[in-house]
Amino acid sequence: MGSEQPAVQDEGPAGLPDEGRLAVGTADTTPTVGTARDEDSAAPTAERPAAPTAEGRPGHGDRFGRLGRPLHLNPFLIGLTGGLGLLLSYVIYQALRNAGSMLVLIFIALFLAIGLTPAVARLRRWGLPHGLAVTVVTLGLLLLLAGGVYALIPPLVSQSGQFIKELPDYVEQLRRSETVNDLVVQYDLVERVNSAVSQENVTRALGGVFGGARFVFGAVFNVLTVLVLTIYFMATFDRLRKLGYGLVPATRRERVQLIGDAILAKVGAYMVGALAIALLAGVSTFVFAVSVGLAYPFALAVVVAICDLIPQIGATIGAVLISLVGFAADVPTGIACVVFFLIYQQLENYLIYPRVMRRSVEVNDAAAIVAALLGVALFGVVGALVAIPAVAAVQLVLREVVLPRQQLR
Repeated sequence: MGSEQPAVQDEGPAGLPDEGRLAVGTADTTPTVGTARDEDSAAPTAERPAAPTAEGRPGHGDRFGRLGRPLHLNPFLIGLTGGLGLLLSYVIYQALRNAGSMLVLIFIALFLAIGLTPAVARLRRWGLPHGLAVTVVTLGLLLLLAGGVYALIPPLVSQSGQFIKELPDYVEQLRRSETVNDLVVQYDLVERVNSAVSQENVTRALGGVFGGARFVFGAVFNVLTVLVLTIYFMATFDRLRKLGYGLVPATRRERVQLIGDAILAKVGAYMVGALAIALLAGVSTFVFAVSVGLAYPFALAVVVAICDLIPQIGATIGAVLISLVGFAADVPTGIACVVFFLIYQQLENYLIYPRVMRRSVEVNDAAAIVAALLGVALFGVVGALVAIPAVAAVQLVLREVVLPRQQLR
């Protein structure tokens, strides 16, 4: 018919034929088989690794060969792995055991550095550079050590010299005593002494002397080691603290840093409080020793101050030592020493110590006593020194972390 319209080719929205629509629109996802594009995509090249198989392993075209199946654990491998783990644990235990004494020295030095850091911070707030502040605190610590040595060494040397000088007189008095002579005859002490003075016993005694000298040199080495490590920790304390906080995940770092800084502040406050109490005990002992006429009052005051740094039992040790010195002088002086220390210890235990520690570390009195006893039983003097700061840290963590989480459950 004349009215029929010619067939119009289907066009896209932009008036393009189907071929243009394929070029502009989405790509055809069903390519014909055998095209060059399909063959090119199937061939592995250096830039494009071989496609993995259904099991997740590369195909035969891998240049290092086909990846085998994973090994299945059998009882032998499980037992071998467990045995190696036990052996490694034992090696670590032996290493820690052999290095235990050095680890204790490192711990003491770190504890002293934490306690002395507030003094360094105070000097820095006054305008001193960090290095100069550490130097000033170190010089103060060295002066304290030198003062203690100067107070203790002269009495020991003079008393030892006096004993050696008067030893012949003591022997002569013993020989003239009838009671001693009767005891010598009754128990055959002369023969026992002669048998004791043999080559074997002399060699053993010399070994004991060398052992004592080794102990003295070991003690000096330990003191120097702690001193050097304390200075190093004070100088690098900020970097060590940042490194420790950097090991914590970032999501919890801020809260851990706040709690950690609070614990460090409590340790420093405890050190300041303990030094104040020890200084008060030393001054009181010096005044009392001068008033009753004891020899070497400054040395006795230093001994009491050092012993008083040990919580709970240190004051008793110092009181016993000074009382023995008093009884060595005469009986009334010894009785006066006993009475003085009984009164002073009551004042320190129930008035001075609780108030200072309550204001510095905020630790319950019963918890402090229990912690000190457990610290002495587990770790000796070191445990007694760190017992109260440890209780303060545990108390802070319980109050700020454990209890709030329990309330949210």
